[in-house]
Amino acid sequence: MFKALADPTRRDLLDALFREDGQPLGALESHFTMTRFGIAKHLRILEGAGLVVTRRRGREKLHFLNPVPIRLVHDRWVSKFAAPWAAALSDLKSRLESPMEKIFEIYIKTTPERLWEAITDSNIRSQYQFGNTLEADWTPGGKFVMSNGGARLGEGVNLEVDPPRRLVQTMQALWGEDVKAEGSSTITWEIEPVGDSCRLIVTHSDLRDGANDQLYGGWPMILSGLKTWLETGEKLTTPGSLLYT
Repeated sequence: MFKALADPTRRDLLDALFREDGQPLGALESHFTMTRFGIAKHLRILEGAGLVVTRRRGREKLHFLNPVPIRLVHDRWVSKFAAPWAAALSDLKSRLESPMEKIFEIYIKTTPERLWEAITDSNIRSQYQFGNTLEADWTPGGKFVMSNGGARLGEGVNLEVDPPRRLVQTMQALWGEDVKAEGSSTITWEIEPVGDSCRLIVTHSDLRDGANDQLYGGWPMILSGLKTWLETGEKLTTPGSLLYT
């Protein structure tokens, strides 16, 4: 990841995706004097480092900024040296702002079955999602409720349930009037085995243009906590209150 970030053109590409996520190669090319081949080569390096995730939409290949690796570096190298208030003042959430859809990718050394269990088991979920619990019917059309200390934080419906590969849910945030007003969005979990590990992609979609970043800003923190818990059995010490501030 550090090698990928060392090149100024690749940093500029990430800045372009920060300003407008989900761009095709042609749109990104227009920001630079470099050839299309050169831009494509830089994008492949960013994708290999996990900083960019691609999705096909019809005939176009769209590129999305993936902030999870940067969050992992923060958790590993920055947070242990910083006071808790410093994390609260981080501008990471502002860097996640983007209309319509956000994609987050992470690799975790575990099995698909264990990863699926960590996503759907309420007791395990509370270990890495700051005490939040789930009450759910894990069948297509079944409902779920997310709570913490008796306070209802969110609810939705499980649209697709295909263990241990794919889970699609609607999500209505309830922890504040501002997020309630945003309406329902969609969260898709996709698990792919890769050697002795799993590639997990979380796609948060059906967000309105300019949606409140509280809806999706906590994903890097949650996925970093999930990886840490599955690989080490330990919890991250990042304050859970950051998710809902």
